[in-house]
Amino acid sequence: MWLNEFTSSVFELNTIVFSLMNFSFNLVFIYFLLNRYIRGKKSNREEIEHLKANEQYRKEFLGNVSHELKTPIFNMQGYILTLLDGGLEDQEINRKYLKRAEKNINRMISIVEDLETITKFEDHELKLIYRDFDIIKLVREVIEMLEMSAVENKIKLSCDADKDQILVEADKKRITQVLLNLISNSIRYGVSSGRTVIQIRENRSLVRIDVIDNGLGIESKHLSRIFERFYRVDKSRSKKFGGTGLGLSIVKHIIDAHKQTISVKSRPNIGSSFTFTLNRAK
Repeated sequence: MWLNEFTSSVFELNTIVFSLMNFSFNLVFIYFLLNRYIRGKKSNREEIEHLKANEQYRKEFLGNVSHELKTPIFNMQGYILTLLDGGLEDQEINRKYLKRAEKNINRMISIVEDLETITKFEDHELKLIYRDFDIIKLVREVIEMLEMSAVENKIKLSCDADKDQILVEADKKRITQVLLNLISNSIRYGVSSGRTVIQIRENRSLVRIDVIDNGLGIESKHLSRIFERFYRVDKSRSKKFGGTGLGLSIVKHIIDAHKQTISVKSRPNIGSSFTFTLNRAK
């Protein structure tokens, strides 16, 4: 009798245990499905947001390219139509307008070349050629290249280094491009009787280069987008001073390709400081 009751109790216990195990398994399975569903929804939402952001970026980029190319094209069209309408026979007008048309053609070429450079960097088609060179010597060479422009804009350029020679390992041609762009910008957006100082400091493994000016400066709301293609802090100011609007984007790509960092600090009417790093030569 008691054996039958014991057997029955064991059977019921086993049934309960099996039911609990089955319930637990189902609960885990449902949790797994719910979690997967939620993660899928989140992933889909993030993907949709990412696609929307890319679409917005694409629209802005195409709009900017169109705007940048449209201005020189319309200018050239106006000059050529004037020449065709009789200006070609006027010696004073034809040479002046042909020179202006050439200037706009060169602007278009600069835009296309800059876009091509950025595209090659993004597609990893441009390979850096590393070599050891003296960054102080290079900075002084770039200052000499821009001396005429600095004098015209009444900007004093100087190099401040704590040594006579500091060797870096980098692509000299591309770093020249970085320095030309940053220092040119400091001249272009400087103030009369202003100054630009290029500071060079080294530590154990890196060399830090700061391009510091006391020019017009940039509002804080623009700083996060300053390295974007065609991004304009002030369209009227950019129109006045020229440039393709791609220089800082190229600078960022070059420094990124070196696996280094670049940053900017700026305050309106006080000035800007662009800082990037390079590896010290071994």
